[in-house]
Amino acid sequence: MLTGWPRTLAFLFVISTLVGPAAGASACVVTNGEHLVLASQGLDPDVFVWDSAQRLIDYLAGNYNTDIVLHHTVLATPGTKAIVVGCKDGAAKTQYSPNNLDLVGVKLTNGPNKGRYGWVVADDIRSPDGKPITQADP
Repeated sequence: MLTGWPRTLAFLFVISTLVGPAAGASACVVTNGEHLVLASQGLDPDVFVWDSAQRLIDYLAGNYNTDIVLHHTVLATPGTKAIVVGCKDGAAKTQYSPNNLDLVGVKLTNGPNKGRYGWVVADDIRSPDGKPITQADP
């Protein structure tokens, strides 16, 4: 049985393990399991769903070519339903904006790509009623 300092250290370890992730939890705009729809805020409302977060980060930074886009994305039409499976808080920076963007991992739940997983920019997600979840840059 632990007594004195070893017991205190064990207690602190358990508490830090339980509280640590909550205290350091990301400030992503969505949580796992949340239902949403995809729709770009740009001129073209279709959304690229990337097969990896890193490729999406590279694309946003301007490091891509047409071949990469064609082979590593699926195109989701506006209103495609999805479920959040992950989020990376402030993981990407566009070459034209000073703000970092959240990346959202999704599983598509309708349309021709139903069942596919991928990554989108948080600006391309909306609540199920169609309202934007994130604020557009001023």
